Amino acid sequence: MESVFREERGRLLASLVRRFGDLDLAEEVTSEAVEAALVHWPVEGVPARPGAWLLTTARRKAVDHLRRDQACAARLAILRVEADRADPAPPADADGGLVDDRLQLFFTCAHPALAPADRTALTLRCLAGLTTPEVARAFLVPTATMAQRIVRAKKKIREARIPFRVPGADELPERLPGVLQVIYSIFTEGYAASSGPRLQRPDLAEEAIRLAQILRRLLPAEREVCGLLALMLLTHARRDARTGPHGELVLLDDQDRGRWDRTMIEEGRALVVTALTAGPPGPYGVQAAIAALHDEAADLATTDWPQIVALYDVLLALTPSPVVELNRAVAVAMRDGPEAGLALLDGLADEQRLRGHHPYPAARGDLLHRLGRRPEAATAYREALDLAGTDPERAHLRAKLAEVERPGAAGDAGG
Repeated sequence: MESVFREERGRLLASLVRRFGDLDLAEEVTSEAVEAALVHWPVEGVPARPGAWLLTTARRKAVDHLRRDQACAARLAILRVEADRADPAPPADADGGLVDDRLQLFFTCAHPALAPADRTALTLRCLAGLTTPEVARAFLVPTATMAQRIVRAKKKIREARIPFRVPGADELPERLPGVLQVIYSIFTEGYAASSGPRLQRPDLAEEAIRLAQILRRLLPAEREVCGLLALMLLTHARRDARTGPHGELVLLDDQDRGRWDRTMIEEGRALVVTALTAGPPGPYGVQAAIAALHDEAADLATTDWPQIVALYDVLLALTPSPVVELNRAVAVAMRDGPEAGLALLDGLADEQRLRGHHPYPAARGDLLHRLGRRPEAATAYREALDLAGTDPERAHLRAKLAEVERPGAAGDAGG
């Protein structure tokens, strides 16, 4: 039953939102339908078409709500007329739902009129099915703060009359990147938490992957959807090796690659091929190709660093960014030596976006350490330590700092 609810909730909610045009009402009757299932199914058995059962039950409960609240019913009627004029109803599928309901909800939750943080919160709440306290924990904010954020997003949708619809073919190229960015933001917070006691939140990363899988089924021809899914699978495949027995950070070169999820890697590699064929590459496809090269290598030394640098060059042309330049500089250091990489990093010293980004001084510290410039490495590690957000990252940086400050310690000059 839990598996059914998890799979059907987003689809059910999306169908109700399109039918009634109100997120609050849809959420309320979705919960009531699930509660009804918890009463009836243990006695009567899970129906052959659980999604259709839940949808029928929820629709009846929505009608009951509207009968009790005539003012709400009148307002929704007006909204439905407007929506139907702009976006005629799509055909029903075999379960009585609408084929692209979830896709409509994706684009509504990630509408550019909403603040970026609100888009991510609403996507987690509506499409991933997390409760408001769970979304709050994901962002490490009080539940009341997150509740206000979600209410604000819903109010914006209602007052701005943001339509529950899939953008037309002419709008899709402009709108799809925003949807993909929301999903990737969720994954990034799961893969490398911004703060807190743990390095990663696998639950968030897995929700992002699940959302991307749904989106790919809904938009099978969009190669960047495929690229994003590939990138997340290839990255998440390393999750078990990224931390030690006590949650400590384990760097890529120290990871036990035997613990990487080979099934996930093979799926990701196949998706990379799809993402990079039949047209110019997109940013997610290129990043996925970089991740695939890391996952294919037996160890750090045999990684194809020249190809990784070349792919970063392509990525920079597609999406110029100081963060991409930072990652490219680290790859250049692996290809050409620490001095070459450090020269590139020093050229980024004035980039505002890197000022609060702890991987930048951490990378400088590592390269300075390899060059034997211990006092400078210590300064860089202290800067990174002040910026790091999670306990495992801080513990790792404290250990690196102690290493370069230890009397008699030697750097790996030229390594």
